[in-house]
Formats: sequence, structure tokens, C-alpha cells
Amino acid sequence: MLKSFLKPIKLPASADFGVLILRVGISCLMLTHGYAKLSGYLGGDHAFADPIGIGEELSYILTILAEFGCSILLILGLFTRAALIPLIFTMLVVVFIVHGPDSFDKKEHGVSFLITYFTLFFTGPGKYSIDSKLYR
Repeated sequence: MLKSFLKPIKLPASADFGVLILRVGISCLMLTHGYAKLSGYLGGDHAFADPIGIGEELSYILTILAEFGCSILLILGLFTRAALIPLIFTMLVVVFIVHGPDSFDKKEHGVSFLITYFTLFFTGPGKYSIDSKLYR
């Protein structure tokens, strides 16, 4: 069951290339957010929001793992669908909890990431990924 979840689906060649661009492009954009949080955390700044009530430091660490760690997996196309789950969850928290009461212009950035992550979740990583080599 796990293998079928992680296995990429067959796409036309042009779609595979498009998925590669989308996967790497959105991950590079998210890496900037994750790297800034990682640098801050390693620099001793452990203050962070606790939007779901699990503690500031744990929220910070999980956000760093999602935004930085999962983005690297996404660039590589390794465990793509599994890596997208924490990213989707993080953006859902950002859009609906952190910026829940705000106007749409404050949510737009998170919604853009969410749309892309859901698209990649349904298409899979494409042919140009480590997953496609692992799950032939």
C-alpha cells in the first residue's frame, strides 16, 4: 500500500517536465522561508507562534522540518507525496489559523503554496525524480 502511494503515475513527457519545474520552483521559494527559520533557531531565537497548542518550540521545529527538510525532499523528488503532507498541513495552519481572521491578501501567499502542493500531491513527482527510479 505504501509503495502504491509513493509510486509516480505515468504522465506525458511535456507534463513530466512541467511537474519538474513546478516541484523545484515552489520548493526553492519555500526553502527561503525554511532557511530563515532554521537560521533563527540555530542562532538561539526560539520564540515562535503556537497556533495549534503544541508548544512554541515544537511548532518551530516542525515548521522548520516541513519548510526546509520537506522542500529538499521535494526538489529531489524523493518520497514526494509523503513530503507534501507536512507542507500541506503547515500551509493549512498558516491560511486558516494564523491568518484566519485576516483579509485574503494576507492569506494569498499561503494559498498559492497550498494550490501548488495539492497539485503536486495528485500528479506525483513526475519522471524526473528519484521516486520514479525507486518505484519502477
